[in-house]
Amino acid sequence: MKVTLAEFRASAVTPAAIPAAVHPEVAIAGRSNVGKSSLINRMTGRRSLARTSRTPGCTRGLIFYNINDALTLVDLPGYGYASRSQTERRQWKSLVERYLATREELACVLILIDCRRGPQQEELDLAEYLSSVGLVYVYVLTKTDKLSRSELSRHGAVLRAAVEPAPVIATSSESGAGIDSLWKWIRAAIATERQG
Repeated sequence: MKVTLAEFRASAVTPAAIPAAVHPEVAIAGRSNVGKSSLINRMTGRRSLARTSRTPGCTRGLIFYNINDALTLVDLPGYGYASRSQTERRQWKSLVERYLATREELACVLILIDCRRGPQQEELDLAEYLSSVGLVYVYVLTKTDKLSRSELSRHGAVLRAAVEPAPVIATSSESGAGIDSLWKWIRAAIATERQG
């Protein structure tokens, strides 16, 4: 997909602050060090649309990005953020779950996984939760440029076996590998949601 417009639209740290939906939405979820911001920047062709940081867990709420005045990417707070308080984590969990369970315009969710680490229990729990509320999702492998081709093939096979029949797309924010395939999957998911 050719992105001609990519801009920050809104952020929300409470349910009341969540903006009204204007386009189909695609949520992006993953651990706080999985490379969500880098993937968003690569997907949109913008170097600094989403802020990247050496300190994990910087996303403190839902962040909404307008893409081509046609869809909205929604960056969810990273989980696994050990530096945050238990209270803050509970608030984020409640915010995210409410958004995922009630947002009618949410077409699909990208679950990001560091290809070097594979799926953790948190990713599997998230997938189970998404299934329970009827949301379509895809596993997105990140940082594939950190592995050799043989290592990536081996890690990918293990992941696919662990999560089948869910789809898996391998990507690299560095090289751009897999980004076109990811956009293709997103377009298909939105089209299916509209038909439904």
